Amino acid sequence: MKSYIFIFFIFLGLNSNAQKQEVQKTIEVFFEGFHQRDSVKIKLVCSDKMILQSISENSIKGNKLSDESVKEFYKSIVSIPANIKFQEKILSYSIQIDGSMANVCTPYEFYINDKLSHSGVNAFTLFKEGFLEDNLFDRY
Repeated sequence: MKSYIFIFFIFLGLNSNAQKQEVQKTIEVFFEGFHQRDSVKIKLVCSDKMILQSISENSIKGNKLSDESVKEFYKSIVSIPANIKFQEKILSYSIQIDGSMANVCTPYEFYINDKLSHSGVNAFTLFKEGFLEDNLFDRY
């Protein structure tokens, strides 16, 4: 009986790890498209209904929440001049999965022409689209 319980928990752990890897891969595909200025690649892992929000922190003016439309986001990605080098370095992934939803926090550093521009934290909410047996987090 003890061996069955042990095997169950091993399987549960492996399944959880596999799901986390799929979620992380989704975010990696997003950033591959971002760095390549490729809105088509980004759209592979994004919902048409995604919500884009940013928080700007300012000790004098206070914090500000701003929204960006999906259309504006894609336009801004493809319009980045080719002579500008940029990279968002993800420092770590904190992934929580509950059923068909995943929440991911990714601290990052953003570089423009190899100089640190700013740092922050991304917060992604992903959902599993399609049938449960697909077992892929492919939209957020």
